[in-house]
Amino acid sequence: MADGSPRTAGELGEFALVDAIAARFAQGPKVRIGPGDDAAVVEVSTGAVVASVDLVLQDRHFRLDWSSAADIGHKAAARSMSDVNAMGGVTTGLLVGLGCPPDVEASWLLDLADGIAEEAGLVGASVVGGDVSTAKTIVMSMSAFGECEHGVVRRSGARVGDVVAMAGRQGWAAGGFAVLGRGFRSPRLVVEAHRRPQPPYLAGPEAARSGATAMIDVSDGLLQDLGHLATAGGVGIDVARSRFEVPEPIQAVGAALGVDPMHLVLTGGDDYCLVATFPAAATLPQAWRQIGTVVEPGGPAPVTVDGEPYPEPGGHQHFR
Repeated sequence: MADGSPRTAGELGEFALVDAIAARFAQGPKVRIGPGDDAAVVEVSTGAVVASVDLVLQDRHFRLDWSSAADIGHKAAARSMSDVNAMGGVTTGLLVGLGCPPDVEASWLLDLADGIAEEAGLVGASVVGGDVSTAKTIVMSMSAFGECEHGVVRRSGARVGDVVAMAGRQGWAAGGFAVLGRGFRSPRLVVEAHRRPQPPYLAGPEAARSGATAMIDVSDGLLQDLGHLATAGGVGIDVARSRFEVPEPIQAVGAALGVDPMHLVLTGGDDYCLVATFPAAATLPQAWRQIGTVVEPGGPAPVTVDGEPYPEPGGHQHFR
C-alpha cells in the first residue's frame, strides 16, 4: 500500500492479525474473559452449556466469486448459531478457527470478521476467542455455545399424532445456488438468500417454550432432515404439499431453469429454517406453520409426501 502499512495476512503477521480481528468483536455482559487468554469464560445461568461446531470450507460452502467476505462471515456464524437454535437455545458465544493463505488481503479478513460479528450481534452473542493458521485455501471452524432457558428440545421426541411445523424460509438458498451455478445473478432475493441465510433465531426458544417434542434445523434438505427426526423418534412423517406456499422468486427460478419449484422447497438446504413436532392439542407459536403430521412407522418410507415416497434424494449428503 502507498503508506507502507501491511496489506496481506502474511505481511501483517499472526499476532497483529489476531489483534486486528479481535478488535472487531465487542464483548457482551455474559463474557467474563474474552479474547487474549488461553480460553474464554462465559457465564451460564441455566447450569448447562449447549455446544456445536461447523466447518466452513472454500469452494465447498462458499465461493469467492459468489460471495463477499462479509457474506461469508454472516453465513459461517449463522450455520453454527442455527444448531443452538434448533435445540431451543440462544447462542451466547462463538469460537472461530481460521486458516488462510498468507497472500489473502488483510482488509478481506477484517470484512470477514465484521460479518461474523454482525451475525452474532443478532442474538447478542460474542466472539470470545479463536485461532489462526496458514492454509492452502480459506477454512474456518466455527464453534457456538449457548443456553436453553426453556429446556432442551432433542431430535428424538416426536410421537405419533404430533403435528409437524416449520419456521423460517425454505428453498430460497437452494434457488440462489441453482441460478448462481448457471452463471446468473437474479432473482436477487434468492441469490442474497444463498449468500446470507436468515435463520429464525427467535423461533427455537419459542418452540421450546410452547412444548415442542422434537426439533432440527434444515441445513441439508427439508425431507432429509425430517428423516433424522423420524429415525430418532422411531416414527414416520408425512408432509403435505398443500401446506406450502411457494414464493414468487422460487417459482421464477423453477420456470427459468425448468425445475419444479416444490423440489427446491422439499430438498433445498442452507436456509437454516427450523422444523419441529408439537402435540396435536398445542397452539403453534406465531412464527410456526403446520406442514405435516407424525404417523405410524413402517410406511413406504420414513418421510413421505402426500403419503408417497419422494422419487428423488431429499437433500445433500457429504461423501455421497
